[in-house]
Amino acid sequence: MNGSNARHSAASGAGGSAGGPNGPGGASGEVDRPWPALAALCAGFFMIMLDTTIVNIAIPAMIRGLNASLSEVIWINSVYLLTYAVPLLLTGRLGDRFGPKRLFLGGLVVFTLASAACGFAGSAAVLIAARAVQGLGAAAMTPQTMAFITRLFPPSKRGAPMGLWGAVAGVATITGPLLGGVLVQTLGWEWIFFVNVPIGVLAITATIFLVPDWQPRHSHRFDPIGIALSSVGLFCVVFGLQEGQRYDWGTIAGPVTVPEIIGAGVLLLVAFVVWQRVNRNEPLLPLGVFGHRNFSMSNLANITVGFTMAGMFLPLVIYIQSVLGYSAIMSGLITAPLSFVSGLVAPFAGRMSDRISGKWIVAGGIATFALGILMLTMLARYDSTGWTFTPAFVVAGLGVGCIFSPLANLATSGLDPRLIGAGSGIFNTSRQVGSVIGSAAIGVLLQARLAVELPAQAAAAAAKLPAPYRGQFEQGFAKAAAGNGDFSAAARTPLPPGIPAAVADQLRRLGASVFDHAFTAAMRTTLLLPVVVLAAGVVACLAMRPRAHAAGRHRATSEADAPARSR
Repeated sequence: MNGSNARHSAASGAGGSAGGPNGPGGASGEVDRPWPALAALCAGFFMIMLDTTIVNIAIPAMIRGLNASLSEVIWINSVYLLTYAVPLLLTGRLGDRFGPKRLFLGGLVVFTLASAACGFAGSAAVLIAARAVQGLGAAAMTPQTMAFITRLFPPSKRGAPMGLWGAVAGVATITGPLLGGVLVQTLGWEWIFFVNVPIGVLAITATIFLVPDWQPRHSHRFDPIGIALSSVGLFCVVFGLQEGQRYDWGTIAGPVTVPEIIGAGVLLLVAFVVWQRVNRNEPLLPLGVFGHRNFSMSNLANITVGFTMAGMFLPLVIYIQSVLGYSAIMSGLITAPLSFVSGLVAPFAGRMSDRISGKWIVAGGIATFALGILMLTMLARYDSTGWTFTPAFVVAGLGVGCIFSPLANLATSGLDPRLIGAGSGIFNTSRQVGSVIGSAAIGVLLQARLAVELPAQAAAAAAKLPAPYRGQFEQGFAKAAAGNGDFSAAARTPLPPGIPAAVADQLRRLGASVFDHAFTAAMRTTLLLPVVVLAAGVVACLAMRPRAHAAGRHRATSEADAPARSR
């Protein structure tokens, strides 16, 4: 980073004196009412984080209502996460140049209109397109929320608002299934999107009147090469992972294969990192920020948490509704202990991080979260009752409540004031990148395990049928396993003409039993993946520097900020 860019980053990240006549004041912390402004921003942020998980609860309803395959429904969630994650670094820069309030408002309008379009979608393809636009609106909003904390509050008072911001992210992410269940059961799946419209209008109004129009007007140089490399690279990796099962991990079209798409994406992302190092103007991703160990390790832990939060509910919701037979509302209630316990624990975890090093709180939280998921895999059977999982969800909630607020503080506390703006954008991006990869990876692993379990379970069940009907029974599930994720196809296989009523009933019962046993086994294996990923998050936390070192850096940061605030 050259001297000019360092000065730009200092002004944008440190909450210094660049406010100007239209800003909230010359220095951070001089806004008359910073908390109402933060509340307005968090209302919009809550809405966009809610949409990262609320769709999962509606998956069975959308499969029926849109006649969609499992692969298409996974894309409905993944495309949102993808278009949300990729532009985050760019939209952070745009906020510095044109004003964070204006970017936030623009994104909020786009998000609200796209939510309405999602609700009116009549096909999976239209819904996927509308979700992509919704993700772009979310990308414009998120960096401005975290950056405004550095504008509204002085360094010595950022802990509480940063904790609130982290708590909003955590509670919104895990509240989605409960609220979604109520909406799907009472009004229909479309209302998980329609509900955003009145919330969006209220958030727009509150932002206009409560949030100061701070205008830094930094002349940032944009990095089109970096934007292209990161965008195309991430898309190729996610597309290859998610669609690999559909194309049997082989040819997509002509000479293009799934491994080639994934390999090209990885090479483009490597090229992106190399370009950020050699770009002497103003790179999209200033690599110097990763020289701070706690920041680097916090982002690694953030990726593992995003990976798990975005992916774990996909198999769980299908299992609870399609295998155990619970309604959408009951599905939300069954998972509610995770949200409820997390909300209770989060404030105490934030206060505790003032007394002991946050690394131990986050490491313990991630380990406890992993333990809760492991308990779910051990308790899951094809004939379990929903309340069997309450202890596991309580344990997972205890873990989640200890993660978000302390982790956000660990990532930003102690950063050089010139790098806080860039660091905030990177921290937001890392969680969303983890979410994108987690949604795709868990989705494809679930489909892969179903492709193995369905034929195996069908072969075992076919032995109970009269000999003339065994072959067609097995072929129906084998065809579904080799298809594009439409695993209900086997159940729609027409029965032979003239089949006795008793045999037809036996076929239907065996077909349902095959799916229940196969999906339960596939889900239990799939949920082991986030447990392994979270273990890497624990290791990242343990690699952080102790509290004393971070505190020293934080004091240095506060002192470095003081001249800017006094000007």
